[in-house]
Amino acid sequence: MSLTLFVPVLNEIEGLRAFMPDIPPGLFSQILVVDGQSRDGSADWARAQGYDVYVQQKKGIRNAYIEAWPMITGEYVITFSPDGNCLVKDLAVIAAKLADGFDMVIASRYAEGARSHDDGIVTGFGNWMFTTLINVFHGGHYTDAMTIYRGYRTSLFRELDLHEEISYAPEKLFATIIGVEPLLSIRAAKRRLRICDVPSDEPKRLHGERKLQIIRWGSAYLTQVLRETWFWR
Repeated sequence: MSLTLFVPVLNEIEGLRAFMPDIPPGLFSQILVVDGQSRDGSADWARAQGYDVYVQQKKGIRNAYIEAWPMITGEYVITFSPDGNCLVKDLAVIAAKLADGFDMVIASRYAEGARSHDDGIVTGFGNWMFTTLINVFHGGHYTDAMTIYRGYRTSLFRELDLHEEISYAPEKLFATIIGVEPLLSIRAAKRRLRICDVPSDEPKRLHGERKLQIIRWGSAYLTQVLRETWFWR
């Protein structure tokens, strides 16, 4: 099984320096850092470590995925944030579950035995609400449908039409650019793919800038969840 670590960054050089040296050697056939036009030298640092680096042309987290996905060489991919929220020790756990044949493995902050140390009242409620809505409307069995920290078959990105601009139409109503994870969770559930959670604590963010747009992202995600009940096959 070939495995790519996909690392989207925006001004995350401190996190890259702190966490990337701990990546288990030999676990990944490729480490791909996708830089959102950082001003702190993140891309240069990643190149110096020998990682594959792509500097995205359009701003926004989903554009990092859409633009750089063709560069992925692994049959499977794990998406990872180097801000301190993702525990490096759980990379091997996710990889082992993928090797067992799962289409997607989610490092869940809310599975039994795990907790988020980074949630506030609003983000904790929002993550619970969207996970519940995705389960109710789309037949999911998730404990955490929103997290970036997950592994899945690389081919799912195109199979689920995550590369298509029309898939993110709700964001235009709220003048924002949203992430791919909620839509990935929705469409994977609708396809009845083989999915599992593994418990993974979410530590407090240690490095980088928080990019969360609570009102606009929340509104766009809610519209997306409802739209997907009729929009996508």
